Amino acid sequence: MVPQTQYTECGGVSVAYQVAGDGSIDLMFLPGFISQVEHAWEEPALRRFFERLMRFARLILFDQRGTGLSDRLNEHFDPHHEMDDALAVLDAVGSERAALMGYGSGGATSALLAARHPERIGALVMYAAIARSTAAPGYEWTHTAEERRAFVEEIVANWGDATNVDVFAPSKAADERFRAWYARLQRLAAAPGTIRRLFEGTAQMDVREELPVISVPTLVLHRTGDRAIDIRHSRYIASAIPDARYVELEGDDSFPWVGDSDAVVDEIEEFLTGGRPRTQRERTLLTVMFTDVVDATGHARRLGDLGWRDLLASHDAVVRAEIDRFEGREVKTIGDSFLAVFAGPPSQALRCARAIVQAVRALGIEVRIGMHTGECELIGNDVGGMAVHIGARVQGLAGPSEVLLSGTAFGTVVGGGFNFEHRGMHKLKGVPGEWPLFVLK
Repeated sequence: MVPQTQYTECGGVSVAYQVAGDGSIDLMFLPGFISQVEHAWEEPALRRFFERLMRFARLILFDQRGTGLSDRLNEHFDPHHEMDDALAVLDAVGSERAALMGYGSGGATSALLAARHPERIGALVMYAAIARSTAAPGYEWTHTAEERRAFVEEIVANWGDATNVDVFAPSKAADERFRAWYARLQRLAAAPGTIRRLFEGTAQMDVREELPVISVPTLVLHRTGDRAIDIRHSRYIASAIPDARYVELEGDDSFPWVGDSDAVVDEIEEFLTGGRPRTQRERTLLTVMFTDVVDATGHARRLGDLGWRDLLASHDAVVRAEIDRFEGREVKTIGDSFLAVFAGPPSQALRCARAIVQAVRALGIEVRIGMHTGECELIGNDVGGMAVHIGARVQGLAGPSEVLLSGTAFGTVVGGGFNFEHRGMHKLKGVPGEWPLFVLK
């Protein structure tokens, strides 16, 4: 469930923030550049990243002034404003001492906070952070002033169209769903004129003198193949902060929540709690739901490529909306099929499945849905194990507009207000024995 957005005031500016989780450590995440705290949760990879952090921390998020749900800028942005906004949010949530995780320019803000307010900051995590935004003697690996101006104009000219997603998240560059989410994030976060003012305000951002003053425990992380933020930023920061721990991770993505985000969170968890999570794959009880469009080939032949793409996009939108409404998590799509999971028994999954059947019928198409409840392996953003295999086999036996359950899933909701029809015993390919199947009526 998406946390409630709340507001606090800082110097006459309304700042939007959220609090999620109830861990013993307060952890504030500063994503740098742009954010929109509500839209962030709509991307499964980012949502899972947040949920991993919430296992050991109370997560604090906010939109810096000028972006997202906070007040828009009426003047040039001053990087010190974000520091003041962060302190105001910490006050609002009753956090006396918090850990900070700063990405990109959010790392510079984190460094300012740690250096100037050590009484409020218990630990510092700098991931692909930036100490200075424009090149200077001894700091030549970032844009010169002229290169920066050209870069900003290119960003502004293409704003709202998933600008630079291939640089910040190359592993997601070909994912149309992700590109659409990121393009919408840009549009929701700020208008092009505001983006220009944000860049102008941070042109001379420089926290190099603050780094040697930092006395709180500090972890500096960076992926070796990062295409957006030169790794020399982090190497410089780690060398300048006394006793900082420096870790280089594999990967080309810049966003910490894209790619192998578990490796990032594992380092953070060990640093903040003193204990690394279990190395074996985690297993948990989930209800697995597979959906598939009936006669997709026939629809494509009838509508043509363009018409089918438009219809499929509408189908994807309604399926995602229902999964979110009933608190499921989209795992992945394969063509016109979805794999989603729901925590625990299938009550919410059944309600979701029924809503999906009705919603896609309104589009003139039908889906077949299968589900099974069992212990699944959590593998990064994916799920695996026999439970997933069984769910796929059950879905393959469902008819048009049917929601078909395994006997295991059925057994967990008997007496729960749902009506079912017994479909008999079936052999599931690759699964031992025979399985009773039930249709939701």
